[in-house]
Amino acid sequence: MAPGGGVSCKELVESWPNFTRFDTTKTELEKSITHIGEKLQNSSIHGVHELLECPVCKKSMYPPFYQCPNGHTQCTNCKTGGHNCCPTCQVELGNIRCLALEKESLELSCKHQNLGCHRILPYYRKLKHEQRCKFRPYHCPYAGSECSLKGDIPALMLHLKEDHKVDMHRGCTFNHRYVKSNAQEVENAIWILTVFDCFEKQFVLHFEAFLLGMTPVYMAFLRFMGEDNEAKMFNYSLEVGGFGRKLTWQGVPRSIRDSHRKVRECQDGLIIPRSLAIFFSGGNGEELTLKVIGRIWKEHKTS
Repeated sequence: MAPGGGVSCKELVESWPNFTRFDTTKTELEKSITHIGEKLQNSSIHGVHELLECPVCKKSMYPPFYQCPNGHTQCTNCKTGGHNCCPTCQVELGNIRCLALEKESLELSCKHQNLGCHRILPYYRKLKHEQRCKFRPYHCPYAGSECSLKGDIPALMLHLKEDHKVDMHRGCTFNHRYVKSNAQEVENAIWILTVFDCFEKQFVLHFEAFLLGMTPVYMAFLRFMGEDNEAKMFNYSLEVGGFGRKLTWQGVPRSIRDSHRKVRECQDGLIIPRSLAIFFSGGNGEELTLKVIGRIWKEHKTS
C-alpha cells in the first residue's frame, strides 16, 4: 500500500477489469436482442425481408414481435393460433417481446416497386399501404375461366388478347350481339367478354346469363380497367330492344378492383328477364338473338 494508506495506481488498474466484467454481464435474452439489432443494422434490404419473415407462415411479421429465449422470432398470428413452440429450436416461446424489432425504425420500399410505386415507408406502415397501393396488380377480368393471373393493365391487355382470345375494339360506341341457340337454357356463368379502348383507357363489357333467385335473366355491365376514382370520371349507357320496345340503362363503370361476381350480385347493370329477351328476339322461344347498343362518355363536371 502506498504511503498515506491510499490505493496505488497499479492496484486500481488491476481491479478495473473485474469491475468491468461484473457491470457488463448480459443475460442470454439481452444478448439475443443485441444480436437481432446488429443483424438489422448490417442486413441488406433483401436480408431484412428475410429476417422479418415468420418461419411458420412465411408472411411478413408486424408488431408485437415475440421471440424465444434464444432470439428466434415468430409472428403474433402464429403464436396466438397455437404455435407456442419455437419452430427453430423447439423451446417454449412464452411471452417474451422482441423490443429490438419493435423499436427498429426501418424504412422499406413498397413491394409493388416494380409496378411503379416509389413510396418508401416505415416498416410498421408498409403492410397497410401495400393493401391499398394503387400500383398493386389487378386480377384478370376474364371471369369465366376463373383465371388466377395478376398484373398491371398492359400485361392484362396482352394476356386477354393472346391467352383468352378476347375481341378488342376501339371507340366509345358499340353494338354487342348475343346469340343463343336454345333460349330456354339459362345457366350460371355463361358469359361473353369484350374489351373497348376509349379515351386512351380500357373498358370490359360483360354479358352473362344466370338465375336471379328463381328467375332466369341476362345481364350486361361495364367495368373499367383501372382504379375506382378514375372509373367515376366516366358514364356509360346500354340499350336492348326490339319490336318497338326497349330497355335502357345508364350508370358508372365499376373498377376491376370489384370482382365481376360482386357487380353481378349487386345487380349494377342492365338486367333483362328471359321472357322479355325472348320477346325482343321475335317471341318464338327458340333461338335467342339480342343486340346491346352501348356508349361510353367522359363526365364533364362544372365547378
